[in-house]
This record gives sequence, C-alpha cells and structure tokens, in this order.
Amino acid sequence: MAAEGKARVVVVGGGIAGSLLAKTMEPHADVVLLDPKDYLEIPWAELRSIVEPSFAERSLIYHRDYLTNATIVTSSAVNITEHTVLTADGQSLAYDYLVIATGHVLSSPGSRNERIKEFQRDNGKIESSESVLIIGGGPTGVELAGEIAVDYPEKKVTLVHRGSRLLEFIGNKASKKCLDWLTTKKVDVLFQQSVDLDLLSDTEKMYTTSAGETVRADCHFVCIGKPLSSSWLHDTILKESLDNKGRLMVNNDLRIKGYNNIFAIGDITDIPEIKQGYLAQKHALLVAKNLRLLIKGLPSSKLETYSTGYPLALVSLGRKEGLAQLPFITLSGCLPGMIKSRDLFVGKTRKQMGLNA
Repeated sequence: MAAEGKARVVVVGGGIAGSLLAKTMEPHADVVLLDPKDYLEIPWAELRSIVEPSFAERSLIYHRDYLTNATIVTSSAVNITEHTVLTADGQSLAYDYLVIATGHVLSSPGSRNERIKEFQRDNGKIESSESVLIIGGGPTGVELAGEIAVDYPEKKVTLVHRGSRLLEFIGNKASKKCLDWLTTKKVDVLFQQSVDLDLLSDTEKMYTTSAGETVRADCHFVCIGKPLSSSWLHDTILKESLDNKGRLMVNNDLRIKGYNNIFAIGDITDIPEIKQGYLAQKHALLVAKNLRLLIKGLPSSKLETYSTGYPLALVSLGRKEGLAQLPFITLSGCLPGMIKSRDLFVGKTRKQMGLNA
C-alpha cells in the first residue's frame, strides 16, 4: 500500500539513471528502489578507482545515504505483472507507476565493501605487474590505458582492439588525437585484432591475438561492452516491448510503447543515441517531471518529450588531460582534462544526490 495516499513509484535498477530518478521523486511519491546492490556506483569513476582505490570511497554511495524517505529493496526483479513487480527473494511490490532502469548486466558485487576490495585487488594486479594487456578500444579501454600510463609510466601497456580505430562512436579526428596521445605515453595499440576471452587466465603471461601476434603481459583487463540487462523481461508483460536487440521501445515521453504508467530510462531504451551516463541522467530528470505531471492528474498531452542532440563525447586521458568532441570542434589536452579528468564529475554527481562533494 502506498504511504499516506501517495502514488507508489517502483524503480527497477539503482544505476546512475534509476538512482537519480528515485532521489528526484522522493518528495513527490512513495518511492521503492529495487537493486541487487546496496550502493550506487558513479560509472565514469570506475577506472580511476582501479589505479587509486581510495577514490571509490566517494564514487560508491550507499543507497541509504542519498535516499532518506524511500524504501530500498536489495534484490533483483524476476517478473512484472500489470500491478506488481516480483523479486528474486519472493517479494511482491505493488506499483502505480513503474520505471525500468536496469542498464547492462551487472558484474559487480552486491556489497559496497566487496566492490572496494575488488578495486584494491585490481590495483594490486597492476602494482605487481611489469606489463598490462587491455582488451577493447572503446571509452573504457582507452580511459584505463590512460590511467595506467599516467600513474604507472614504467609499466608496459598494450591495447588490443577489434576495430580499425579507437573510440568508434566518435569522429575520425577525435580517434586520431586519442591514438596520438596514447602513442606518446608508449602504449602499444594493435588494431583489427582480438583475444579469445575463453582462453584468458590469471596465470597465463603470453597471449596470442587473432592475427597471430604474441603479447606478453603479467595481467589483463577486459574492457568490452556488457550485454543489456533485459533477458529477465522475456517472460513478463513487457516481452512484446523489446526490440530485436533486447532494448525497450519507448515513446518520446519515455513511456514504454503501449503502456501509460510504465517508463524506461538509460541504456535499456531504444533511443537512437550513444549510450552515455549524462544522457541516462537526462532521461531520469525528464521522467521525473512526467511522473509529477501524471500524479497531479494532467493529461498525457502535457508530458514533456525527449529529443536527441548532437553526440558529445568527453574522454579522460589520465589525471590532467582529456579529449572532447563538441558540435563544431574536437579538443584534446588540458582544457578537456580540466572539465572531466581531475574529479571525473564525482563532486557534481554527489551534490546532485544531495550529498557533500
């Protein structure tokens, strides 16, 4: 039963989008956040935490620290009916409005303390290695290579990428600037090659790429995209709302097509845009506005609509430099670094969640 006659909003997923939505709706509804983790991880701070585990003390935030009036359920959703969400631990959560924000498949531990230990172990791997292999040349692989190259210039870093250029989601010019920067930091980049993930082990020191090249490395990090966390929806009322890539099809007010009271936000949507954290936050704020309008009884015609913009990109390259693709210019060096790389927007995000920076 919703508290004090308020509408009940159930948010499935406590990542960067779901957590902001839950926080924003807290004063306006009876909010339930369902997440298998007991914390929010600021995703763009992950790689800094690998080279500096103490950084995670600010970027991993207990849900209970920013949600003071919401109900937090530490479990996963396993089914959805027209009125309830069923959880892995057997609970049935009634909703008036539902928001799906499950993003990508979770590989992190459910406990904040265990996640910090994971960063410490990863850092120990780097500390004890003379050479590091990074698999994947998207933003995660590039930023990790940058973090290691700057903090551990004596380490030999090799990056293996299946594509023909780094950061393929942005323009050629930005990709080239990124490669030039990594080259100056003595990072070896091998293009159009891959490493068989099934053959990886923590004891193996020699890796053979798909092109037959041998790379020696004391440790490795896999930085390739994770699958969407939508397979659990196949047996729910939303099974017909998934496209052939497993994304939820939404209208421009971010309601799932065919439903008046169920929304989707973040990477799980079929919105044709680069999947980035700041865009997921935009989804969350727009849906929070629309939920408030619906709760007040306004008609659907009054709901705000989402429109995609020019694809912006901001990639950190170590602690002081970065790469920015803006509408009419591509910048690299200290200016983009000042914008993102120093604090990785952790202070800004914490303030947004009502916490000290």
